[in-house]
Parts: sequence; C-alpha cells; structure tokens
Amino acid sequence: MAPDHLEETVSHRVVVLGSGPAGLTAALYLSRANLAPTVFEGLQPGGQLTITTDVDNFPGFPEGIMGPELMDRMKAQCTRFGTEFVMDEIVEIDTSKRPFVVKPSFGEPMEADAIIVATGASAQYLGLPNETRLRGHGVSACATCDGFFFQGAHVVVVGGGDSACEEATFLTKFARKVTLVHRRDSLRASKIMQQRAFDNPKVEILWKHEVVDVLGDQKVDGLKVRNVETGAETVMGDVTGFFLAIGHVPNTKPLVGKVAMDGSSYLLTRPGSTHTNVPGIFACGDVQDTVYRQAITAAGSGCSAALDAEKWLEGADWPADAP
Repeated sequence: MAPDHLEETVSHRVVVLGSGPAGLTAALYLSRANLAPTVFEGLQPGGQLTITTDVDNFPGFPEGIMGPELMDRMKAQCTRFGTEFVMDEIVEIDTSKRPFVVKPSFGEPMEADAIIVATGASAQYLGLPNETRLRGHGVSACATCDGFFFQGAHVVVVGGGDSACEEATFLTKFARKVTLVHRRDSLRASKIMQQRAFDNPKVEILWKHEVVDVLGDQKVDGLKVRNVETGAETVMGDVTGFFLAIGHVPNTKPLVGKVAMDGSSYLLTRPGSTHTNVPGIFACGDVQDTVYRQAITAAGSGCSAALDAEKWLEGADWPADAP
C-alpha cells in the first residue's frame, strides 16, 4: 500500500530521472518507440554540461559546441518526438507496487511502468565562492574534458587519490607545469599511480598545503594557498587552470535502501546492461559509471537503457543475474 500522499497519481509509461546526455538520449529513443517518456529535469536541467563552456570531444561538432547549446539541441530533438519535460526533481519513489509511483518536490505523484535513472554524479568542490563563480572559466572537475584548453599553461590539481594522480599526469600532455596540491605529506593513491606522478618531470607536488581562494575576475589568474602547519599564505600568480580531483557523489538519495548500490552509493547494474536489481528500474550515465564519466559514454548508456526498457516492457524476462 502506497503512503497516503502517493495515492492521487497521474499515469505515465516511462519516467526518466535526469536531463543530462544520458537522460536525454534515453528520452529520445523512448519517444521514438512511442513509450511516452516524461523527463524530470532535476535542479540542474541539462546536467553538468550546462556549466561547461567549449565541448570539443562530442562527435558531430568539428568546430566544437558550447555545453549549454549542446544540451538545448538534445532537448529540442526529444521535444520534437513528443517527450514531456517537467522542471522538478523526484524526492521519493515507491518501489513496493507496480506501477511505480514517483513523487516530485512540487507537482503531483506520477505512476510509471518503468523508470530510467540518469541523475548523474556531482563533482565535489572545496566550497570557495570564486571556485563556483569561475567554473567553466578555468575551474574544472574534469581534466579529460577541459585539459586541451590549457596548452602551455601552469595548472593546479587538488587531491591525493588515484583520480588526482591520474588527472595530474594526463594534464601534462597539454600544460607546461602541473602542481598537485595535497593537505598531507603522503598521497592516498595506489603505488603505481603515485609513481607515475613522481616520475613525470612536469608534475610538482606541493605537500601540506590547501587552496583557500581562486583569484581572477573573468577567468582564473592565480590561486591563494595556505600551509596547513604554519598557516602562512602564498599566491601562485601564474596559474590559469584549477582542477578538482577530490571525488564525485552520485545523485541517488531517493533510491537509498530501494535499489542496490555500491559502497559509494553508485547504482549497481548488470554487466553489459542497464538493469538494476529492481525489475523495471534501469540506470545509465554517471549515476552508475565510476570509470569514464564522459558525455558520449553517458549518451551511449542512455541509449542502452531505453532499449533495455523497451524490451522489458514488451515482455522480456528480467535477467536472473541482475545485481
């Protein structure tokens, strides 16, 4: 029995949670299959690409494209085929009955025969005011996405794990110098990842320091760092790129205790598919991808989720080895 506040519902076939590349690609395929998808766009319609300036690695745009424009185009394509969009987020999901019932934060509850979760993962930031203001203008949480734009520059990476070492090493393909800033006197990264950073002549490690401010008006033109032992602050005035590599948090709060997750709250899916452990709930994009986290891989998994959902709604068995 659904909770009292979930009893009045509006029926719908498939609900997509999230409007980044994964969610919009899923919606496109669903709408072309006449499955009447409704997309709940979330608090950041378009996902992380809406705070990305130039996107040069999405196929089909040889001159590159701005992140917000790419997402606008994808949304327009979905709208053309009948996708319905709701600018709201889902705060509660009742998985105890079929159809499922999803409860948005403002609107009426809605029934869904299938749910595709494409809510993504949010990069963790330090919480500095200028860090937020300058995202996409020198501040980034994705070296693979934005490293190319820092040819010959001095960039800083914050972090001490595998991701930080990997991003620092990757950035040396473009930057003349990469400084890895870490609060402690040793890294948490695996030995092999540490050694790659240590062996790279372009990588310098600033131990026992933290970034306390991002400098710049229209773009990053320096950082202020502080020695965590002495409290002394210094300015790194030649830095034009600031990369965060302190982890991501998957946006899975409404599904806690209802859908299988790993220890970091990423949704678990059957290898080679988008099936979760709950028949009728599929996951795609960064909410279940701990490895690639690219727009194109998210879009590809969104396509897979739509096709998996279509087959299941047509009567295909749920895989016995789903997590």
